[in-house]
Amino acid sequence: AMQNINFKHLYYFWVVAREGSISRASEALNITPQTISAQLATLESRWEVPLFTREGRSLRLTQAGKFVQSYADAIFSLGAELDIALQQQQLDQAEKLTVGAVDVLPKLITHLVLKPFIGQASSPSLVCKEGKFDELLPQLAMHKLDVLLSDRPVPPAPNLRLYNHRLGECGVSILAAPSLIDDAAGEFPNNLNHQPFLLPTTNNTLRSALEQWFAEQGIAPHIVAEFDDSALVKAFGHAGAGFFACPSAIEEQVCKQYSVALAGRIDGIREQFYAISTEKKLKNAAVIALTENARDQLFK
Repeated sequence: AMQNINFKHLYYFWVVAREGSISRASEALNITPQTISAQLATLESRWEVPLFTREGRSLRLTQAGKFVQSYADAIFSLGAELDIALQQQQLDQAEKLTVGAVDVLPKLITHLVLKPFIGQASSPSLVCKEGKFDELLPQLAMHKLDVLLSDRPVPPAPNLRLYNHRLGECGVSILAAPSLIDDAAGEFPNNLNHQPFLLPTTNNTLRSALEQWFAEQGIAPHIVAEFDDSALVKAFGHAGAGFFACPSAIEEQVCKQYSVALAGRIDGIREQFYAISTEKKLKNAAVIALTENARDQLFK
């Protein structure tokens, strides 16, 4: 079987062909003429053809030499192209921030974390992908995402080099249309007893925390609907369909946006938020800016 071409030998041949002599190639490459001569001889014996004929002090390419040179030209110009293409690709990536957001994360939280990147001339353009936690993790591991925003940390897995960066935590606020709050008798949280309630579906960490809290308080709200999507919960809440829970960090925005009011706050339930990345210590400037903004603005 034929050995692979030694590209270093081929490169030396290419420079000699370009410079016209071994002594000039030796200066260009900063390598001794003896080394170059020896490696040219290796190439010639490999192919069993002479690549140069001597003419005085200079070298002239043989027919075989010209044939090899045409391939060497293509190979080394492609190498130069690769350098340029790679730099361009890194530039393109630097100008784009690809963020994954776990679908159970309230859209308003995702929006507030990403808001500083919109409309800033210096900011990278934003690509936001939403999906299930387990679907987004492999994408992050394969570097298809720069960072993943999540309501839970990634559990330690030896084969996944993923790291949690805690953004912060907050309590939970119970909100509803003002008319619903007015109609519910008694003090919070007893005024929720037998009242219509909108819950997140069972794949959400908040769901089990709320059910446990109901049991501890000895109250039984009437569960009228369950939703996968936190934005739908708020839309139904706005329409007066029931009380609902949201992270206290966005309580103010939700009340304003959906014309609902605060029924009460539960400090015993803590919602936690994470940025998950492939970097143990964050180096991506945009991801650092994102995490710092979340910590300063949302969870101060």
